[in-house]
Amino acid sequence: MFVEKPLSLDLQTAENIAAEIERRSLPSAVGHHWRYLDILEQAHDLLDGRPVRLALGHWLDKVPPVGWWLDPGMSGGQIVEQAVHVLDLARLLVDEVSMVHAVPAENTVDGEVDRATSAVMRFRGGASGLLATACLLSHKHRVGLEVCADGIALELSETRLLVDGERVVEDDGHAKTRVDREFINAVRGGPADVRVPYREALRTHRLALALARSATERRPVMLDE
Repeated sequence: MFVEKPLSLDLQTAENIAAEIERRSLPSAVGHHWRYLDILEQAHDLLDGRPVRLALGHWLDKVPPVGWWLDPGMSGGQIVEQAVHVLDLARLLVDEVSMVHAVPAENTVDGEVDRATSAVMRFRGGASGLLATACLLSHKHRVGLEVCADGIALELSETRLLVDGERVVEDDGHAKTRVDREFINAVRGGPADVRVPYREALRTHRLALALARSATERRPVMLDE
C-alpha cells in the first residue's frame, strides 16, 4: 500500500489500518517525500552533536484549487493535509512532541477550514517550537522549517537548505521520484529504502491531529508516550 496524506480524518481509522498492515506483513509507504530531500542528509551532518533547541515551522500559502479542500470533513484542515510535511521534518530533525497548543484566527466563513493558525509545541527533549499556517494568500509565500542549535541556524524548504542565512545549498529535485522508486523496490522484494512506512507516518499524523484538536477545543493537548 502506498498512501497519500492525510492518512485519515480520525485517529482510530489510521490505527486500525496500521494494525492490519502489520498483521498481513504488507509493504507500505506514505508520501512524505521530504524525507528523501537530498539536502536533508547535509542538515543532519551540520547538526551532528548539536541538539536543536528551537524549531520554527511555516506553511503560508493559498487555498489549493480543489473544491473539497475547504471542507474540514474532507481535508481535515491545513495542518492535517499540508503542514504535516513540516511536522514530519520537525520530528526527524528535533524530537517527538509532548505538548501542543494551537490558536486559530477567527474564521470569516463558518464551516470552512481555519484560514490561519499559530501553535506552540514542546518537544520531549526540551526544545521549543512554533508553527504558523495560513491559506489566505494568492501564492505559496513561505513553506519550510527553521531550526536553531548551538552556533548554527538552518532553514529547509522543499527546494533548498539555507545555512546561517548565508550559504545556500540547492536540492537536486528528485525526492518525489525517490519515494515512489523505493516503494516499488519494496513491492518487488528487493533492497528498498522506505523511510516512512505507514506506522512511522502514523506518528506524524497523531501530532497533526493533536494540533487540529487543540485548535478546535481551544486548549493545550498532551501527546501520549
